[in-house]
Amino acid sequence: MNAPIKSEGGPANRKAELLANVVEHVDITAYDARPVIDAMRKMSFSSRDTARAADIFNMALADKDCSPWLILAGSTSAGGCMHVYRDMVKFGMIDAVVATGASIIDMDFFEALGFKHYQAAGPVDDNVLRENYIDRIYDTYIDEEELQNCDHTIYEIAQALEPRPYSSREFIWEIGKWLAAGNAKKPGSLIQTAYEEGVPIFCPAFVDSSAGFGLVKHQKEKIAARQPYLSIDAVADFRELTDVKIAAGVTGLFMVGGGVPKNFAQDTVVCAEILGIEAEMHRYAVQITVADVRDGACSSSTLQEAASWGKVQTTHEQMVFAEASTVVPLIGSDAYHRGVWKGREKRRWAKLFA
Repeated sequence: MNAPIKSEGGPANRKAELLANVVEHVDITAYDARPVIDAMRKMSFSSRDTARAADIFNMALADKDCSPWLILAGSTSAGGCMHVYRDMVKFGMIDAVVATGASIIDMDFFEALGFKHYQAAGPVDDNVLRENYIDRIYDTYIDEEELQNCDHTIYEIAQALEPRPYSSREFIWEIGKWLAAGNAKKPGSLIQTAYEEGVPIFCPAFVDSSAGFGLVKHQKEKIAARQPYLSIDAVADFRELTDVKIAAGVTGLFMVGGGVPKNFAQDTVVCAEILGIEAEMHRYAVQITVADVRDGACSSSTLQEAASWGKVQTTHEQMVFAEASTVVPLIGSDAYHRGVWKGREKRRWAKLFA
């Protein structure tokens, strides 16, 4: 085990030392994972599951009727997979995104503002991190002062918008518009790319993120001034994503993690039926997770269990029990280099809300 890091000098030197190693995001176009996936297909355990997941994702891309969605939870964006998801949208592999607010704001928008995530060099007392205003995600660091800048930027964007209810999709679209207008310090974020490609992003628990702090500040000030304020309409989120499901017809889910985004995306099938519209269950589904279904941590269900709810077909589904940052870059690179995506039409579902 590595000894705890020690440092000489003042707090500024200590913080600079802790934030010395920047996380570099993997580029799925820079290497060809097809030989690895082909080899895994002849193996067993999680390797064969990974290969089958890659095959199912490519099947969804090859299905001319299918609209694939990216379902994103957890912290793989901060850990180096951010550009994988961005490139899936850029190259037309994904038509809609359902994610946690943290993935979209604390990680992606945060870096669009020019900030970075950092690798931990070794074990450090978390109280020392707190003293240096450093937040930790497993072995990844974030500068809390920069994160507060992100909070404030969300506040400024909210202040400039018409004070009314917005779905998270609509508010994130406004963020993408703001970035594309020349405000991005790092071009090519997921939010900006999705905005430019007409791919809607939904965050069903949007305020559980840096955005929440900025929006609370916005509302408190507006209330104190007896002025109308902006709010996030979670019901509109559900309605709008269900509209995407109805318009898409055939859908496939590429799920990283579980939680609220997973259930939210799956529930659109049931919601459509409640509206009197017969919607096909999600035809293709892949979930990559380390959660154990026995304690409910896997969103309380496997994909097979979701079939009993009428949400997911079990013909083309695959659970991959693996840490996602080790698997997602392989599946993403495999899909990119097989090139099936080149033959599909981008759906640009943002047009539904124009």
